[in-house]
Amino acid sequence: MDQQLDEIAAPPAQAALTAEDVRAAAERISGKVIHTPTLYSRTLSKIVGAEVWLKFENLQFTAAYKERGALNKLLTLPAEAKTRGVIAASAGNHAQGLAYHAGRLGIPVTIVMPRSTPIVKVQQTRGHGAEVVLEGDSFDEAYAHAREIEKARGLIFVHPFDDREVMAGQGTVGLEMLEDAPELDTIIVPVGGGGLISGVAVAAKSVKPDIRVVGVQSSQYPAMYLLKRSEPVAGGGDTIAEGIAVKEPGMLTRAAVLEHVDEMRIVSETRIEEAISLLLDIEKTVVEGAGAVGLAALLPAKNGAYRPEFVGRKIGVILTGGNIDPRFLANVILRNLARSGRIGRIAVLLDDKVGELSKLAGLFTRNGANIIEVSHQRIFGVLSAKSTETEIEYEIRDKDALEGLLLDLDEAGYAYEVMTISGRRPGRSLRGRH
Repeated sequence: MDQQLDEIAAPPAQAALTAEDVRAAAERISGKVIHTPTLYSRTLSKIVGAEVWLKFENLQFTAAYKERGALNKLLTLPAEAKTRGVIAASAGNHAQGLAYHAGRLGIPVTIVMPRSTPIVKVQQTRGHGAEVVLEGDSFDEAYAHAREIEKARGLIFVHPFDDREVMAGQGTVGLEMLEDAPELDTIIVPVGGGGLISGVAVAAKSVKPDIRVVGVQSSQYPAMYLLKRSEPVAGGGDTIAEGIAVKEPGMLTRAAVLEHVDEMRIVSETRIEEAISLLLDIEKTVVEGAGAVGLAALLPAKNGAYRPEFVGRKIGVILTGGNIDPRFLANVILRNLARSGRIGRIAVLLDDKVGELSKLAGLFTRNGANIIEVSHQRIFGVLSAKSTETEIEYEIRDKDALEGLLLDLDEAGYAYEVMTISGRRPGRSLRGRH
């Protein structure tokens, strides 16, 4: 997944992207990338209070939309440039898309990745026939090294987003959406450097001038959101949406966004996690963090209220990619189960006597809670040698069932704390009983 670009060398002067550019790209790449489905989601529509269609770009061969722009760029290169080869700096979807299509076309390709790039991504990129150069401790250092190699070898640098042909290729997503679901009145697009939303906005408005195009970013990397508000660019930090973790958007893309995009929004990390889990649970589809931010922007407020600006609208949401580490995905799923109350952990203070754990387990059984794991702690933080702190991890039907369990614990006189993602929530005083 593409990391942030702290400093971006401005590309050669290029004319503004046009709808004709996107249509030409669509004809050029037709049959060489998957025309992914745009499908109506009855369940998600009910959840968010709008009519929702999903564009499954995570079903591309490389599991991301990035190969559209990469392929269009490669196909527009002159023959001599194709012989010399291309180069890019990327640790993710751009690398995969460029390497795959360059390999398929017989074009030499070099990808520069930071030394910290997971080995699986390095192997996947090499598997497409790319020469992989590991250089630098950060993406910025890898990017700088790629530009040095570009000059030294006379290669063509393929920018992940700030390139007219790349933007045009990405814009074909918008044309396909309106071909498959012409009733759409809103398209929601994840935004990092801005290549996708630039192409989609230009293409969509050429077909349907009154369509609303909304961009979404992680609150950790809100660069385009701030630019749209005429505020200084800022941001950076850990985010689940690594694929759109861009500190500084492109020059071509920012111009396109300012002209053609109706609104920019930001979403929290928690909301992105919820969207990933919902898509897996409801649509049975795996989406990475960057690919889930569009749905995250639609989710109801914490009090359950619909987003009034989206209620009743016909909305297309682009699921931009599905490249997420399985272990990381498992963690997201478990965290969301904990957040919803379906799994949890309770620390209970017990007398260290025979039968006490059995009595406690009976309360869990009575409330339909399945005990997953039990651990004891008799030393640290326990005030009496005759007591033990017992942590019980459980799964339960829902929050209502959990409230029944907590009520039983209170009535039985137990001191306990409910352990949550954000910390511990006391029931009775766990530390003051003995």
